Amino acid sequence: ASSTEAEYMALFEAVREALWLKFLLTSINIKLENPIKIYEDNQGCISIANNPSCHKRAKHIDIKYHFAREQVQNNVICLEYIPTENQLADIFTKPLPAARFVELRDKLGLLQDDQSNAE
Repeated sequence: ASSTEAEYMALFEAVREALWLKFLLTSINIKLENPIKIYEDNQGCISIANNPSCHKRAKHIDIKYHFAREQVQNNVICLEYIPTENQLADIFTKPLPAARFVELRDKLGLLQDDQSNAE
């Protein structure tokens, strides 16, 4: 599978998680903005999700993955392009060199536990 196809399949999971989190938050009376914004660093993936006529590139992708496209069409989800270097989600989804990990960790505002070696 191409990187676009892999990203599109991963988008399916991201959309499912986003909708579950929306359900959870609304069940405890926390209102969310519609549509839910998902940041994507693969423009091909965004193109497939935003353009129903883009079926030539996606016709061999299992139909379940088109759930993301359906949610975009129904204005439940919107996809916004973000350059790879700004994609904070990478810290949770792939192995990273130490310097990149620290960069993303710092952008997320996470702190290193200096006491991790303390007894």
